[in-house]
Amino acid sequence: MDLQRLATASRLAHIDAFHVMELAKQAAELERAGRHIIHMGIGEPDFTAAEPVVRAAEAAMRRGVTQYTGALGIAPLREAIAGYYKTMYGIDIPARRVVVTAGASAALLLACAVLVEIGAEVLMPDPSYPCNRHFVAAFDGRAKMIPSGPAQRFQLTAEQVETHWGEQTRGVLLASPSNPTGTSILPDELARILKAVRARQGFAIVDEIYQGLSYDAPPVSALSLDDDVITVNSFSKYFNMTGWRLGWLVVPDELVGAFEKVAQNLFICASAVAQHAALACFSPEALAIYDARKAEFHRRRDAIVPALESLGLRVPVKPDGAFYVYADCRGVNHPSAGDADALTQAMLHDAGVVLVPGQDFGPYTASDYIRISYATSMENIEEAMARLGKFFA
Repeated sequence: MDLQRLATASRLAHIDAFHVMELAKQAAELERAGRHIIHMGIGEPDFTAAEPVVRAAEAAMRRGVTQYTGALGIAPLREAIAGYYKTMYGIDIPARRVVVTAGASAALLLACAVLVEIGAEVLMPDPSYPCNRHFVAAFDGRAKMIPSGPAQRFQLTAEQVETHWGEQTRGVLLASPSNPTGTSILPDELARILKAVRARQGFAIVDEIYQGLSYDAPPVSALSLDDDVITVNSFSKYFNMTGWRLGWLVVPDELVGAFEKVAQNLFICASAVAQHAALACFSPEALAIYDARKAEFHRRRDAIVPALESLGLRVPVKPDGAFYVYADCRGVNHPSAGDADALTQAMLHDAGVVLVPGQDFGPYTASDYIRISYATSMENIEEAMARLGKFFA
């Protein structure tokens, strides 16, 4: 076969490989060689699906509910998600507005398929979750990354939206709490952003997958501020079901048909077994488990932030959600201070700790910051801090 004739699409030139996955491959090689590596890179809970969910999945498979479902998801799950908004946020969301998806990634792809025109510009903060800009590019739009530092909590502000909105701008893509920073957009600021977008007849997509892991104040959904917003959520993070690939959107009534049409064509449906299993997520038994796990994440955050600061890894904005810390590496005692890529390589090979350089999240903080995931045991966190203490000595 002449491989040269199988040219890849030009859009691939704009998609970079994840630094975190490259580090994970190197870590795997070191582990095969007998090294003990502590993983604080990939953003995945160390907890797995709660026992009620596992039982529900087994029961669903034994009942034979393994065939296609409707593209919008099974009615009982859509109703349970709507009920969750009433319990969690005190807001009434009709189940007809809930679109069940094959994970939050599928939700974001659907949102971009429905809303992003060819050549459209979408504003998002720099730093951001790297896939977000690629979801936009997949539908021939362009992500405009707006430098957002500690003064902005690493988030977009209404003032930035107003300043950077141009002729080609069609919307914003936000995440609160954010990956990689663990910081939320304060409710008043979020309301101002949504008002600015509405005034320009644009769209707002808000990723809320980490809202269940909010530590310092009750979470506020963008849905309580604007009925036209599109929100993304997931069973991966708070509900600890990463590999089950199940998420959801809440969309305005008038867009449900458009999302259904695109979902039918791109995905057919989310996993039937995962949907039936996820019904158990909202049982009192499961919710008690999630609350206990959230408390453990909170405990880890409160331990790791001062530990990082003591190592010279400054945390300019304390994370209030998710399980990430975004730390400034310019002040550490190491020749690679201020070079996040080189520093994380040295941390892996010399200290046996996997962390993520800022390069994955945009150019603005690429060299100066590293992301630390505390989705690992307290024992691992303490051992990692001890190793880094020696590394920086």
